[in-house]
Amino acid sequence: MKKFSSKLFSYFFCQTILILSLLFTAFSLPVLAQVQQSQHSEAELVSEVESIQPGQPFWVALRLKAEEHWHTYWQNPGDSGLATSIKWELPTGFSADPILWPYPERIDVPPLTSFGYDGEVFLLVKITPPSTISGSNVKLVGNSKWLICKELCLPAGAKVELSLPVKNEPPKLNTKWSQAFADTRTKHPITSNEWQFSAATNKDEILIKVVPPVNFKDEITKLAFFPLEGEVIQNAGSQNLQKTGNDYTLTIKRAPEITEVPKELKGVLVSSTSWKTGGKEKAVSINVAVAGDIAVLGNISSTDSSSNNMTTVTNNPNKLSSIWLAVVFSFVGGLILNLMPCVLPVLSIKVLGFVKQAEEDKSKTWQHGVVFTLGVLISFWVLGGSLMLLRAGGEKLGWGFQLQSPVFLVCLATLFFLFGLNLFGVFEVGTSLMGVGQGAMGKSGFFGSFASGVLATLVATPCTAPFMGSALGFAITQPIWASMLIFSAVGIGMAFPYVLLASIPSLLKFVPKPGLWMETFKQFMGFLLMATVVWLIRVLGLQAGVDVVVTLLLAFVVMGVGVWVLGRWGNLMNANRTRRIAQAVMLILVASSLTFAISTAKNEAVSPQQSQGLPSPDGIAWQAFSPKLIDDLRAQGKPIFLDFTAAWCLSCKVNEKVTFSSQAVKDEIVKQGIIPVKADWTSRDENITQMLEKFGRSGVPLYVLYNPKEKDPVILPEVITPDIVLTEFKKLSTEKSAITTTSNVASN
Repeated sequence: MKKFSSKLFSYFFCQTILILSLLFTAFSLPVLAQVQQSQHSEAELVSEVESIQPGQPFWVALRLKAEEHWHTYWQNPGDSGLATSIKWELPTGFSADPILWPYPERIDVPPLTSFGYDGEVFLLVKITPPSTISGSNVKLVGNSKWLICKELCLPAGAKVELSLPVKNEPPKLNTKWSQAFADTRTKHPITSNEWQFSAATNKDEILIKVVPPVNFKDEITKLAFFPLEGEVIQNAGSQNLQKTGNDYTLTIKRAPEITEVPKELKGVLVSSTSWKTGGKEKAVSINVAVAGDIAVLGNISSTDSSSNNMTTVTNNPNKLSSIWLAVVFSFVGGLILNLMPCVLPVLSIKVLGFVKQAEEDKSKTWQHGVVFTLGVLISFWVLGGSLMLLRAGGEKLGWGFQLQSPVFLVCLATLFFLFGLNLFGVFEVGTSLMGVGQGAMGKSGFFGSFASGVLATLVATPCTAPFMGSALGFAITQPIWASMLIFSAVGIGMAFPYVLLASIPSLLKFVPKPGLWMETFKQFMGFLLMATVVWLIRVLGLQAGVDVVVTLLLAFVVMGVGVWVLGRWGNLMNANRTRRIAQAVMLILVASSLTFAISTAKNEAVSPQQSQGLPSPDGIAWQAFSPKLIDDLRAQGKPIFLDFTAAWCLSCKVNEKVTFSSQAVKDEIVKQGIIPVKADWTSRDENITQMLEKFGRSGVPLYVLYNPKEKDPVILPEVITPDIVLTEFKKLSTEKSAITTTSNVASN
């Protein structure tokens, strides 16, 4: 009996331990997504990542799977149906973007045609969490509704839930679903500036003309158009594709119930081949103005620019059509770039170089001008080539893209911080790099001229000088050889004044004689470099947050100790062993602190959505840019002033300080009922990049005024003043008065 009792006790003890272990596991692990069954379909909320990090957006998807021969619907269901919807219940501080819709397929149930999905579909949604999250897990809940149809249609719905752990580290991909997310993204419509689209109509048909880029080698054998809005085309009608030369024309029957000519055609074109060479993206978004005469399409050639978006400039006077005109504009823009506030901090390096050359062998000054130009040119080639390669790989980037990287800002701020300490005299190694070395202008002096060119380019490229914006916008749409030619013209223009002074020794007589004042002047210029460091740190803080700024400042302290050790014990007054130890200590301290700052910047980068909507000190009620906001305001007939800016663009900040602080400008905005919209490009934002491209630009600043009475918006100069802005603003009331007067005369 005792033996039986002992076995019974052991059995219940083991069972208790097992149950407790299972309960512990259940409560300690995140709740997995559960498949919700509905009539002839199932739904599930799945995540692309295994965990989430505070402040870092992540992707989830509503996975819908219909039984065989049953289907669900796209955002425009066509002749019948209902688009799938999700109503979110998210934790405090979380936000969800709209659904990203994969391109649909035609579902023919004569006499009707719908647009939707057979089988399984993943509807992706981006979730943005707050920068701080309480708790170790978060629960996402979505109330989803869809219509499941065969010949019979049934409403369906499910409350889908997903719990994810919160970790302060970059999340890992969920291996179960990562491939499904990747495959779905290839089905999302892309936007393209290489392809040209146009549309025209008569009372029966709509024609869409498609002009491929020059380097397109594939053959389109099938093309289908899916409108975003209903009652535009005969959904069940045939769509006929014809090829003329290198161009394609898609003919579609108009919806019979439409009596007015549509003003624009919005939708998705699905091709038999990819819109990118070697890619998988078969869908492209278009939003084009519709001409009322089909004959207009015959006048559109492969070189014409066409609108892909309602907010596109269709007759942009700033767009260039000639590569040689773009080269001239680029050269002039490069010249003006020397006067832009972006370049002012590095003028100290150039000035000290001039002073040093005045006391050296003047026969070599032209050689230094050539080497400086080479440094500028190579820098422009590297930046321009990198930009073109990244864009060819699908990245949405523009001019000045490098300053949208927190890691680059950390490295550049470190470089200027160390150079500033060098000018202060904390250490003397590398003074020849600044053009103020003690030796003759030999090998090291040439390296200093080259480095000066590189530094000047790095700080100058974020700004867009007059003439330069349209030229660079033209460059990124051209073949690589033409783009590099335009980038080279900017570099030559920027280096030209330096080369001119270096090549004509007689001009150096205007440079002051060398003397003791040079040391004082050199140290004063160090303060300009430190001011540049402050500016870069501010930009870094806007992009990556205060923690990264504090980390970099601590790194500067450690670096300062390192170079102080080098300056104190690494000079020629000390023994070789002492100098080597000092050099080793400096390298260890600088390298380790810089590595730590870079790693912190990588992990704490702020999303573009978080960097926007910053408070404006000018007192103007700016609205954060989105393409939908612009389209909605234009549809309401509102005048809009659109400011493309970035925290790292000093030209933008000078314009804002001079113009937007003007009380007259503020009063006119209120008087005219203008909606001010700010497109903050401090961090990468594909929507802003694409909109810049629509205006033929690749960088900031850019200022655009939408007049509701005019088809095309007005593009203001890169350098604006209150008078320039007020002149354009007051035209709104002038045109209103003219319209009112005309109406009164007509009524009389």
